Amino acid sequence: MQEDFRLILDIATVLAAAAAGGLLAALLRQPVLLGYLLAGILVGPTGLGWIKEVVQVETLAQFGVTFLLFTLGVEFSLKELRQVRGIALGGGLLQIGLTIAVTAVLAMASGWLTPVQGIFLGAVLSLSSTAVVLKSLTETNQMGTPQAQAMLGILIVQDLAVGLMLAVLPALDAPLPELAGSLAKSVAEIGLVAVGAVLGGIWLVPALLRLLAQQENKEVFLLGVISLCVGIALLTERLGLSSEIGAFIAGLMISEVEYADQTLAYVEPLRDVFAALFFAAIGMLIDPRFIADHLTLILGLVGLVMVGKFCLVAPLAGLFGYPLPAAVLVGLGLSQIGEFSFVLASEGQALGLVSRQLYLLIVSTTAVTLLVTPFLLKGAPGLLRKLQGIPFLSRWLAADERPRDLDARAPQEGHVVVCGYGRVGQDVVRILQARRHPLLVVDSSEQVIQQLRSQGIPYLYGNAASALVLEKARLNQARALVIALPDCLSTRLCLKQALELAPHLEVVVRATHEEDIEQLYQLGAREVVHPEFEASLGLCSHLLLQLGEPLEVVQQEILAIRSSHYRNLRPLPPSCLIPTSVSWPPPPPANGSHDASPSESVLAWWEQWRRPGQPEWAGIPSSAE
Repeated sequence: MQEDFRLILDIATVLAAAAAGGLLAALLRQPVLLGYLLAGILVGPTGLGWIKEVVQVETLAQFGVTFLLFTLGVEFSLKELRQVRGIALGGGLLQIGLTIAVTAVLAMASGWLTPVQGIFLGAVLSLSSTAVVLKSLTETNQMGTPQAQAMLGILIVQDLAVGLMLAVLPALDAPLPELAGSLAKSVAEIGLVAVGAVLGGIWLVPALLRLLAQQENKEVFLLGVISLCVGIALLTERLGLSSEIGAFIAGLMISEVEYADQTLAYVEPLRDVFAALFFAAIGMLIDPRFIADHLTLILGLVGLVMVGKFCLVAPLAGLFGYPLPAAVLVGLGLSQIGEFSFVLASEGQALGLVSRQLYLLIVSTTAVTLLVTPFLLKGAPGLLRKLQGIPFLSRWLAADERPRDLDARAPQEGHVVVCGYGRVGQDVVRILQARRHPLLVVDSSEQVIQQLRSQGIPYLYGNAASALVLEKARLNQARALVIALPDCLSTRLCLKQALELAPHLEVVVRATHEEDIEQLYQLGAREVVHPEFEASLGLCSHLLLQLGEPLEVVQQEILAIRSSHYRNLRPLPPSCLIPTSVSWPPPPPANGSHDASPSESVLAWWEQWRRPGQPEWAGIPSSAE
């Protein structure tokens, strides 16, 4: 009973510390997972020592990464997975193999490690952190970008490789036939799991979810989904693979079912709670005293590892057709050492492959790279954005992809160029075709080009942010340009290059984030469309018409809000900041009395401060007059 209470107290302590660390990180405008890691360091055995049952807490924390991978699988459909299969399989396997080979060669050349130890160290360094990368990409709204999809594909292959590595470790210094036998067994187990996942996704999972949904009981549905997720995760763990890849497979099986969105809505709160517990548990493994005593060595190893992995991963991404900015971001995003490296390092120490000192160096180096990663993923897009302002760098960043294939049916003049053939681009093309407008689609995905070719849609295969590609699209003779690219960096580069080639071209741009709207207008876009704001306008226009508002008034309101760049719909500034245009204390009431109560003064100031100069919905904004 006492041990149970101790565990409950430890979990409550970890969650409270994670909440405090996350709050502090949010106040400092840093990634919240950084606060979770620091909270774990603080309350862990090497910090204040408040947590006594570290093993039990770590066991529960595994639910965090399990639910994280499960929800990722639900969001990441099989169709999207097929689109990145090239870089996932080819790039992922090449990255793991090259990392192991280079590390082993360097270790043997330095005389620091034996060949077996060098191979083991290379396996440890080849893994990146699925949990940290996904959490950072989600917090920075980068999950829909090409570089995020490429990272995810490589991470999936790395997670699958963990099972092979754990199976091979005991036989690493055994004769070659025994090593080959262990490897073949693991490959057969992965194939068995893949076949079972496909069959279960076709026959078992849809029927189970349909049965749960028919009960119309939230608790029953949630328990059934969690049981499915944990059950498949435990099954893959039993087969020698990681439980996390089993959770991802479970999510993929659900992603193609009509209940996927409902499943995601139910599981996300649990995911967030256990993910905080997981990152705090990772922080508990970090020994700040050991890092302080070996700071120079550890920082040198961190720099060597992160630079080395970047120099391997970024060229591989470029080799698989990703433009230079995206390849750079992929390299930075996967330059850390992953959480599964803790598992490999622990297993290697138990098998006698590494000494205690080397184990502590691996753990400390891994921990520091995990702490650095959120800053890299948060700051790298902004840094590349600034570099594009430098003329010669801008041309260099955009000129890495030349036009590779132009459809013979491509129009020569008077056409509309559509950059990007995602969901938005497909809708634009469909409408233009219905109105019989000539068009040309520019995209850098081989799968997309094959789709366009089969549908008879004129295409140009190349990077839309490249001046050479846009020139090949005959932008000077085009009537308009639609930019519907998935990431803001490529969108800005495409817009700048397009207006340099055709300054008077009619350009319509899809804004990925709210903060991009004004910047895109400043770069010269004729119209910037934000999907979320447009959804709000659509909802409100329908609602106002149902409430009896005249059609002309509603249309004027919508037009006015668009012409004001959605300013009426943007959030107000924080209430703790007083705009310079508002005076404090507030002016006296209109009747001339100076005896207004404090509450009346505050209300008067609030009315003056609230959206100064912005009219209410019922009136026409001044920008439209």
